[in-house]
Amino acid sequence: MRRRTVTAGNLEDLLQVTAPAPAPEEAAAGPAAAPPRREDHGLRTEFEFELPRGYVDDAGNVHRHGSMRLATARDELRPQIDLRVKENPAYLSVVLLSQVITRLGDITDVHAGIVERMYATDVAFLQDFYRRVNSEGHTRAAVTCPHCEGGFEVDLSGGRLGES
Repeated sequence: MRRRTVTAGNLEDLLQVTAPAPAPEEAAAGPAAAPPRREDHGLRTEFEFELPRGYVDDAGNVHRHGSMRLATARDELRPQIDLRVKENPAYLSVVLLSQVITRLGDITDVHAGIVERMYATDVAFLQDFYRRVNSEGHTRAAVTCPHCEGGFEVDLSGGRLGES
């Protein structure tokens, strides 16, 4: 097996080279053919959340509500070649979160600079949220009441207690 060194500049080239070849009927159809319709298989790929504190933008607006999509293998591989991550491995979560957060308030272009300026409690919340939706497939957490010690579930995606 031949090894390849991947740098930020040639990741797209490598992905094109290693992509599976199209089926003969797809190749014959050419680029003018309409893409096949995707069926809804009930897979939830985007999750809403509410930050504990909220991101404060340059204008002083607080953004608390957002959405995060499921991570792909590419999302988890891309930070490994990022120079900022190579220099400081702790930066990996910043890059990874910036790739999977699709919206934060009315901000749709969430980049590493935005995640860098978030409060530590919000970043910790997002890291846990990422782990839950990508490992466990849901946003619920088991908790115990400190008074009666009864157990129940809460939804970490931002719903208020008592809401359905």
